[in-house]
Amino acid sequence: MKLRSAIIAVSLTCLPVLPALAQTSSPSPAAAPANPTGAVPVPATKRVTCLATTQNLKGQDKRDQLQLCMAQARLDCLKQAIDQKIVGEARKTFIKTCVGADGTEQQ
Repeated sequence: MKLRSAIIAVSLTCLPVLPALAQTSSPSPAAAPANPTGAVPVPATKRVTCLATTQNLKGQDKRDQLQLCMAQARLDCLKQAIDQKIVGEARKTFIKTCVGADGTEQQ
């Protein structure tokens, strides 16, 4: 009788904790969704972010905001290049890659 009471007491104290443990456990690799195309997700560039933030605007407002956003993106990338002590042609290439500019501005 004591054993049964002990089992019931332990199960009553552990049961509320089990759902919380089940939610915090990481999924097994077998349960992870497979990537059927094998493509690796590419992080959005600052240019893509600027285009996305201005997509709801029209006309001159859109051009102005896009130009400001891209100028800020270039400045951020320049600061990063300076911090990393990148100079010369490598700096130019780094900034273009960082911003994600292809040389043409879409509006």
